[in-house]
Amino acid sequence: MAMFANCGGVWKRASLVAQASIRREKGCHLSTAENGARSGRASAGGASENRHPPATEGKQKRESDRQFLISVLESSATKRDAKAYIQTFGSSTGSGLKKTPAFTTVLQDGLRGQSDVPRFVQGPVKVSAADTSEVPHIAIVKLMHPQTWDDALHDGVAKTLTQLRDLGLRSVIVLDCDLGERDGTQQQEVTSEQTDRMIQAIGRHGSPGAELVSSTIWKTKGVSENTSLVRPTDLFVGFGRGFTTPLRHGHIVVVPPRALCEETLAFTKADADDIVFALAHYFSGLQFDKETVTEGEIESSLGGHVRNASVDRIIVIDPLGGIPASGHGDGARVFVNLEEEFDRLQAALTSQGQADPQASTTGPSNDPKARHARNLKLVKRTLAILPSTASAVITSPAEAANLRARPVPANEATVGQIAGEVKTRRWQNPIIHNLITDRPIYSASLPIGRVKPTRGNDERSRGQMPTTTLAKKGLPVTIFPHTHTGRWTAPEPGGSRLKLTDTCIDLPRLVHLINDSFGRKLDVEHYLRRVEDSLAGIIIAGEYEGGAILTWERPLGMDEATAHATGRLVPYLDKFAVLKKSQGAGGVADIVFNAMVRDCFPGGVCWRSRKNNPVNKWYFERSCGVRKLPESNWAMFWTTPEAATSRQLMGDYEDVCRNVVPSWEDTKPAD
Repeated sequence: MAMFANCGGVWKRASLVAQASIRREKGCHLSTAENGARSGRASAGGASENRHPPATEGKQKRESDRQFLISVLESSATKRDAKAYIQTFGSSTGSGLKKTPAFTTVLQDGLRGQSDVPRFVQGPVKVSAADTSEVPHIAIVKLMHPQTWDDALHDGVAKTLTQLRDLGLRSVIVLDCDLGERDGTQQQEVTSEQTDRMIQAIGRHGSPGAELVSSTIWKTKGVSENTSLVRPTDLFVGFGRGFTTPLRHGHIVVVPPRALCEETLAFTKADADDIVFALAHYFSGLQFDKETVTEGEIESSLGGHVRNASVDRIIVIDPLGGIPASGHGDGARVFVNLEEEFDRLQAALTSQGQADPQASTTGPSNDPKARHARNLKLVKRTLAILPSTASAVITSPAEAANLRARPVPANEATVGQIAGEVKTRRWQNPIIHNLITDRPIYSASLPIGRVKPTRGNDERSRGQMPTTTLAKKGLPVTIFPHTHTGRWTAPEPGGSRLKLTDTCIDLPRLVHLINDSFGRKLDVEHYLRRVEDSLAGIIIAGEYEGGAILTWERPLGMDEATAHATGRLVPYLDKFAVLKKSQGAGGVADIVFNAMVRDCFPGGVCWRSRKNNPVNKWYFERSCGVRKLPESNWAMFWTTPEAATSRQLMGDYEDVCRNVVPSWEDTKPAD
């Protein structure tokens, strides 16, 4: 198995760094406040009417900053994550905590010496040069049914969005206050009320605040564009400076769900999803077939190719949360590979007769399955026109507001907390975590049983599973032999079977993938001979960016016919590899692992890893068990639920893991 470095835990060390930094800043703030207070008393002759700002406000601000720092520290960011984040957002941060010494110290000291996330590579990671573009980095955020959120949710979401801005990602908020078939006047009143409510909530968390942009979305009488990849829309951005000017000055922009008719110049209701898509089109420079009015100039179709902003995230905050997992009570899917999973998920969500019988009939948006399908379709449609580095987060208001609490063990001290004191610390904010790491909080290949439900003090979320889904454009997955008709089964002895030299497999690229991932050269001739009569199948992610080779192995001393007749052929994971350039990108390892355990060998598979391999923790979390093989340097893993209770099965697994012969150039006997 490939060796890759594991992520080292530095939370406590980084927390101490943050604590010391905050104390230094606290001293500076107090000194400034004292000097200001003394100056005020002196200039007023000691009059008590001239007061400096209450100390409680400064204390609340420092506590807010401290919680922000902790949320960044708890994002499990690695050195590579930090480098990628600074590359992308380091030059685009506006005012806020990002520029304070405490935050800089945390990034430079708290993450120093930390290993990268588990990756299939040894040696240093090369980081490409940073983008010097001046365009702002933005997230297009859709708020679903904000009129149903209480004040705590509203305030928490607003706080998270201002923190995103402090971290370099500015938000364009699109409200969706859909009331179904109710009166249009009532719809306008609710929309206006929620717009003001969100602007005020954002304003409570620092400046610059939020700005209403109400006349920049226009509606044409016909379809404004015609592309084969996405559904056309009749909405477009008619006044681009209305967005770009406030964004460049650090403002958060709020867009109500309405559009200005091109013919009548009157406002009309507009679909929030279409607005999100139109904004993504405009900011990405793809609105090339429609003239857009700016201050003092007309941008022609040629000028429309200029990127107006970098759309890095699509965020959907819906009370229903992320795309539901298959099992009841399993919460949301952690990760969706749209390239591979979209059609299947949409079919499940839109299947006839599967709608929730308790769903309201006031409008289609109240059918949970229809809402999930709509959200999934929105992110698929929007990410299709964005760079592959963009991603989408679908979450609930409670998680976006970080109101889900979890208990802190008595032996886990936090910043400013005495060891042994039991308190409640909030869960990681999934949106902040995703911005820093570009990953979900939980690995997509982690079994759902390893994800613990909430046990905090918030009654709204206690006992619930996480409700956040990260979606990416993703990669296609190619499986030989295909699994359309079912999982892999052992072929009859002497029958035809897949070969690595078959034309459907690009052997040179496969060998390059293995060599690049393992950091050593495969003895190709020896390997081809070894798997010639035992190959079970191969899984390829993307253009050979990741892959797995699996075989049917026999217990020691048993012939193939006997092993097949007695059902003792062992499914064995022989090679698992990811290109260095794809390490940690797009969840390639998770995609391959999930294809293996869900599609190819759902009944179980085994593999081996050296006992000192730092990735063994990653393997352990995804397996049903592990056993260190005595008198060897191997640890054996398996995903077969019943293996631990079957002496024969464990014996067969151990025989295979002990006796597979490696095929590396550096292990060839000397001539």
